Amino acid sequence: MLWKTLIIPAVTIGVALLGSSLTSSGMDWYRGINLPSWTPPGSVIGTVWTVIFILATISAILVRSYPGAKYAKRIPLIMAAFVLNAMLNVGWSWLFFSLHLIGWAAWEAILLEANVIALIVLIRPISRVAAGLLAPYAAWVAFATVLTFIIWQLN
Repeated sequence: MLWKTLIIPAVTIGVALLGSSLTSSGMDWYRGINLPSWTPPGSVIGTVWTVIFILATISAILVRSYPGAKYAKRIPLIMAAFVLNAMLNVGWSWLFFSLHLIGWAAWEAILLEANVIALIVLIRPISRVAAGLLAPYAAWVAFATVLTFIIWQLN
Protein backbone atom coordinates (compact mmCIF):
# COMPACT_ATOMS: atom_id res chain seq x y z
CA MET A 1 0.00 0.00 0.00
CA LEU A 2 2.81 2.42 0.87
CA TRP A 3 4.35 1.97 -2.60
CA LYS A 4 1.11 2.87 -4.33
CA THR A 5 0.15 5.86 -2.29
CA LEU A 6 3.44 7.48 -1.34
CA ILE A 7 6.68 6.16 -2.73
CA ILE A 8 5.94 5.89 -6.46
CA PRO A 9 4.30 9.33 -6.73
CA ALA A 10 7.00 10.84 -4.47
CA VAL A 11 9.76 9.45 -6.69
CA THR A 12 7.95 10.77 -9.77
CA ILE A 13 7.63 14.23 -8.25
CA GLY A 14 11.30 14.16 -7.20
CA VAL A 15 12.42 13.19 -10.70
CA ALA A 16 10.22 15.88 -12.25
CA LEU A 17 11.49 18.57 -9.88
CA LEU A 18 15.14 17.60 -10.34
CA GLY A 19 14.79 17.46 -14.11
CA SER A 20 12.98 20.80 -14.11
CA SER A 21 15.68 22.35 -11.95
CA LEU A 22 18.44 21.12 -14.25
CA THR A 23 16.50 22.36 -17.27
CA SER A 24 15.87 25.77 -15.74
CA SER A 25 19.53 26.20 -14.86
CA GLY A 26 20.48 25.80 -18.53
CA MET A 27 17.81 27.94 -20.16
CA ASP A 28 20.08 30.94 -20.84
CA TRP A 29 22.49 28.65 -22.69
CA TYR A 30 19.60 26.89 -24.48
CA ARG A 31 18.18 30.18 -25.77
CA GLY A 32 21.55 30.91 -27.40
CA ILE A 33 22.01 27.67 -29.35
CA ASN A 34 20.72 26.81 -32.81
CA LEU A 35 17.42 24.93 -32.82
CA PRO A 36 15.41 23.51 -35.72
CA SER A 37 12.33 25.53 -36.65
CA TRP A 38 10.08 22.65 -35.58
CA THR A 39 11.32 22.65 -31.97
CA PRO A 40 8.23 22.74 -29.73
CA PRO A 41 7.88 25.73 -27.41
CA GLY A 42 8.79 25.21 -23.77
CA SER A 43 5.15 25.29 -22.70
CA VAL A 44 4.37 22.32 -24.95
CA ILE A 45 7.42 20.40 -23.75
CA GLY A 46 6.48 21.01 -20.12
CA THR A 47 2.88 19.93 -20.68
CA VAL A 48 3.94 16.76 -22.50
CA TRP A 49 6.37 15.81 -19.73
CA THR A 50 3.71 16.42 -17.09
CA VAL A 51 1.30 14.07 -18.87
CA ILE A 52 4.06 11.48 -19.40
CA PHE A 53 5.03 11.54 -15.72
CA ILE A 54 1.40 11.09 -14.67
CA LEU A 55 0.91 8.17 -17.08
CA ALA A 56 4.20 6.53 -16.01
CA THR A 57 3.22 6.89 -12.36
CA ILE A 58 -0.12 5.21 -12.99
CA SER A 59 1.66 2.48 -14.95
CA ALA A 60 4.10 1.81 -12.10
CA ILE A 61 1.28 1.76 -9.55
CA LEU A 62 -0.71 -0.72 -11.66
CA VAL A 63 2.30 -3.01 -11.99
CA ARG A 64 3.23 -2.74 -8.32
CA SER A 65 -0.39 -3.47 -7.39
CA TYR A 66 -0.64 -6.60 -9.55
CA PRO A 67 -2.35 -9.16 -7.31
CA GLY A 68 -1.37 -12.38 -9.05
CA ALA A 69 1.53 -14.63 -8.16
CA LYS A 70 2.20 -15.52 -11.80
CA TYR A 71 4.41 -12.47 -12.40
CA ALA A 72 5.50 -11.78 -8.81
CA LYS A 73 9.17 -12.51 -9.61
CA ARG A 74 9.10 -10.01 -12.48
CA ILE A 75 7.86 -7.06 -10.38
CA PRO A 76 11.24 -6.23 -8.74
CA LEU A 77 12.92 -6.22 -12.17
CA ILE A 78 10.25 -3.89 -13.52
CA MET A 79 10.56 -1.57 -10.53
CA ALA A 80 14.36 -1.54 -11.03
CA ALA A 81 13.76 -0.64 -14.69
CA PHE A 82 11.54 2.26 -13.55
CA VAL A 83 14.34 3.46 -11.23
CA LEU A 84 16.83 3.22 -14.11
CA ASN A 85 14.35 5.15 -16.22
CA ALA A 86 14.25 7.93 -13.63
CA MET A 87 18.06 8.11 -13.60
CA LEU A 88 18.25 8.20 -17.39
CA ASN A 89 15.55 10.86 -17.53
CA VAL A 90 17.39 13.13 -15.09
CA GLY A 91 20.70 12.19 -16.72
CA TRP A 92 19.59 13.58 -20.06
CA SER A 93 18.71 16.93 -18.50
CA TRP A 94 22.04 16.99 -16.66
CA LEU A 95 24.06 16.19 -19.80
CA PHE A 96 22.13 18.57 -22.03
CA PHE A 97 21.22 21.55 -19.88
CA SER A 98 23.89 21.49 -17.14
CA LEU A 99 26.96 20.18 -18.93
CA HIS A 100 25.96 21.28 -22.47
CA LEU A 101 27.13 17.92 -23.80
CA ILE A 102 24.59 17.68 -26.60
CA GLY A 103 26.19 14.66 -28.27
CA TRP A 104 26.34 12.68 -25.05
CA ALA A 105 22.74 13.67 -24.33
CA ALA A 106 21.73 12.42 -27.79
CA TRP A 107 23.31 9.01 -27.20
CA GLU A 108 21.88 8.89 -23.68
CA ALA A 109 18.42 9.56 -25.16
CA ILE A 110 18.79 6.31 -27.12
CA LEU A 111 19.35 4.50 -23.82
CA LEU A 112 16.27 6.19 -22.37
CA GLU A 113 14.20 5.09 -25.37
CA ALA A 114 15.51 1.51 -25.05
CA ASN A 115 14.56 1.56 -21.38
CA VAL A 116 11.01 2.74 -22.08
CA ILE A 117 10.58 0.05 -24.74
CA ALA A 118 11.97 -2.57 -22.34
CA LEU A 119 9.48 -1.43 -19.70
CA ILE A 120 6.62 -1.80 -22.17
CA VAL A 121 7.77 -5.30 -23.12
CA LEU A 122 8.23 -6.38 -19.49
CA ILE A 123 4.91 -4.92 -18.36
CA ARG A 124 2.69 -6.04 -21.24
CA PRO A 125 2.13 -9.63 -19.98
CA ILE A 126 1.11 -8.26 -16.59
CA SER A 127 -1.09 -5.39 -17.73
CA ARG A 128 -1.77 -4.20 -21.25
CA VAL A 129 -3.18 -1.00 -19.79
CA ALA A 130 -0.01 -0.29 -17.78
CA ALA A 131 2.12 -1.02 -20.85
CA GLY A 132 -0.10 1.14 -23.05
CA LEU A 133 0.23 4.06 -20.66
CA LEU A 134 3.94 4.12 -21.54
CA ALA A 135 3.36 4.32 -25.31
CA PRO A 136 3.18 8.14 -25.34
CA TYR A 137 6.44 8.18 -23.37
CA ALA A 138 8.15 5.99 -25.98
CA ALA A 139 6.83 8.18 -28.80
CA TRP A 140 7.92 11.42 -27.11
CA VAL A 141 11.40 10.12 -26.27
CA ALA A 142 11.81 8.96 -29.89
CA PHE A 143 10.89 12.49 -31.03
CA ALA A 144 13.15 14.08 -28.40
CA THR A 145 16.02 11.82 -29.44
CA VAL A 146 15.75 12.93 -33.07
CA LEU A 147 15.49 16.54 -31.94
CA THR A 148 18.58 16.19 -29.75
CA PHE A 149 20.60 14.70 -32.61
CA ILE A 150 19.52 17.56 -34.91
CA ILE A 151 20.44 20.13 -32.26
CA TRP A 152 23.82 18.44 -31.92
CA GLN A 153 24.36 18.74 -35.68
CA LEU A 154 23.34 22.39 -35.68
CA ASN A 155 25.73 23.29 -32.90
